Amino acid sequence: MQPTIPAAADAAAAAVASAASQQPSSGSSAASHAAAPTSASGKGMQPPITATAATAAIVPVPPSGQNDSTTATATSKGSSSSLTANAAAAAAAAPPSTAASLAPSSSSAEAASYEATHVHAVYESIAPHFSATRYKPWPVIADFLSSLAPGSVGFDVGCGNGKYLGVNPAVHMLGSDRSAALVRFARDHGGVERSQDVAVADGLTLPFPDGRADFAICVAVIHHMSTRERRREAVRALLDCVRRPSSAEAGGEGGGGDDGGKILVYVWALEQSNSRRGWDEGSEQDLLVPWVMKQKKEKKEKKTKGKAAAAEEGAEATAGAAEDGNEGSSSNGPPPAAAAAANTTYQRYYHLFRKGELEEDVEAVGGKVVRNGYDKDNWWVVASRCS
Repeated sequence: MQPTIPAAADAAAAAVASAASQQPSSGSSAASHAAAPTSASGKGMQPPITATAATAAIVPVPPSGQNDSTTATATSKGSSSSLTANAAAAAAAAPPSTAASLAPSSSSAEAASYEATHVHAVYESIAPHFSATRYKPWPVIADFLSSLAPGSVGFDVGCGNGKYLGVNPAVHMLGSDRSAALVRFARDHGGVERSQDVAVADGLTLPFPDGRADFAICVAVIHHMSTRERRREAVRALLDCVRRPSSAEAGGEGGGGDDGGKILVYVWALEQSNSRRGWDEGSEQDLLVPWVMKQKKEKKEKKTKGKAAAAEEGAEATAGAAEDGNEGSSSNGPPPAAAAAANTTYQRYYHLFRKGELEEDVEAVGGKVVRNGYDKDNWWVVASRCS
């Protein structure tokens, strides 16, 4: 028997729908990031999510001043703070780079524009191939979701293709992602019988109600924020979504109160000396990591195929730098010179978290670390609100 979904689920879905129905006002409204959700029941379904939502300008957070000391001057070619959506996609497919990030004095608007080029435009371009490599739930995350009480309500922020939305059918999850293309995959992840509740939304301006969720997960997302201030704001946005602990719990262990909602965050680790990437302490923390779209080679026996049949085979992607280290193939390096002309390389910005850095960011925005760990080249944290 399926649990009765609490009112919080309806409130959350209503908030997403409300945000989607508002008209953007000079790029400063959170509604400019939200597309209408798709009903899990299929009744009263909102209009389909369109790619238009994905090209909306990012709402900048308040100016943050200085970035953390690990950043260096950006080295990518063709990037500009005034890139349009089409220009951003073209610039994202630039030759591979290594260290690349914003200068310490960069403004929030410049950081948002940089991410538009080296994160959002890339995922819109590679969405089908990226989704094809994301099919296996990671054990720590699956265990976290499976441990939740039946009827719990929560959010998957940066849900990608939605592979976690149905892991525990006894809880109700609402998904969001900045990529409209990935959200379409997430919507259909449960099949015809169970369309998912999903929306296009930016991680810094979530359309979910404050303090209502029992949990929230955010997997392989925050490391795409290009300044430490923005990474911390993303953690704060997650904490704001979940319930506060009760006063009885705050009074001490054994008080019989509720310890509040929990968030689970996964980010790439700097310490990857045992992986194929070879990053470790002393490596650059801010990188452009290539995703190579490799042109498919035809086999000799298929040379007699007509042009139309050959075109159907299309291009296939190598899953460059799979987030969990156990999916996909290929490497982070540039493609061989002989194949470079036939391949397209997209540059994704990553901040590699050193040991303890994620915990610092959680505590800096009012969170309390409940448990943490290292899993397949990722640091992860389960945290709650302090009060």
